[in-house]
Amino acid sequence: MTSQQNLSQTTTHKTPEITSRTLQVGKRKIHLTELGSGYPVLMLHGGGPGASGLSNYPRNIQALAQHFRVLVPDMPGFGQSSKGLSRKDPFGDLAQGMTGLLDELEIESAHMVGNSLGGACGLRIALDDPQRVTSLVLMGPGGINTTRALPTEGLKWLLNYYQGDGPSYEKMRKFICEYLIYDGVNVVPDELVRERYEATVNPELKRLGQLQRPSGIPNPRKWDFTRDPRLDHCQTPTLVLWGTEDLVNRPSGGRALQKRMPNCDLYLFSKTGHWVQWERADEFNAITTAFMQNHTPA
Repeated sequence: MTSQQNLSQTTTHKTPEITSRTLQVGKRKIHLTELGSGYPVLMLHGGGPGASGLSNYPRNIQALAQHFRVLVPDMPGFGQSSKGLSRKDPFGDLAQGMTGLLDELEIESAHMVGNSLGGACGLRIALDDPQRVTSLVLMGPGGINTTRALPTEGLKWLLNYYQGDGPSYEKMRKFICEYLIYDGVNVVPDELVRERYEATVNPELKRLGQLQRPSGIPNPRKWDFTRDPRLDHCQTPTLVLWGTEDLVNRPSGGRALQKRMPNCDLYLFSKTGHWVQWERADEFNAITTAFMQNHTPA
């Protein structure tokens, strides 16, 4: 069962049926799924192989749509959106793409929820165009370098997924069960693994590997938000959620953000990996809903 089929079958009478469409945003086409009504929430997915909006948030969209207009795009370079992403400034390119989407939807400001690469995108928007971000929820965001150590094992696995023998179901299962989700061997459903694996071997979608196939591991200091002086002056209400067992982005990044950002709350989840929104879905949905409702304009 695909992510969209799962959402469609669980839709209740309190929310309208899920809809999907493709919009022209500048020179790109952005695929967008939408559910619910009310104040807009832009949900930005992570950047692992086979990633897309729906596959990142199957346990959250329905709950949040009870209170908000939930917008779930495939970010540029992923899913059913146009491929190609700037290697010189990927976070900036993603940020421009997502603010362009808001322009196309005639939305001035929205809550933003971002996991991993999506968190880096949301944070970049808050720094570049703070008036567009009503509040910010970050789960294990990328671009927070707190050590001079080499990239994590999870990040290296993500970046090298297309190397060697190329994509395989076994490699995808290892990535999700051992690096993405804490102790995921017995809890990750086969359909989740298979859906993401099949996205990586689709002749068109496979091109997203442009970002994941660099000539070597990129220098994390190059895209390090903690080196950006604007972080100290970012007034955006921010909620950071991080699993203590995150093997992709180091949990120490949460404390680094809280020290620098004036309005930043931090929650650490024990025995949780990189996918807080999936592993601790009920708690995530409750705290995120409350946080965004508290910061929704009257």
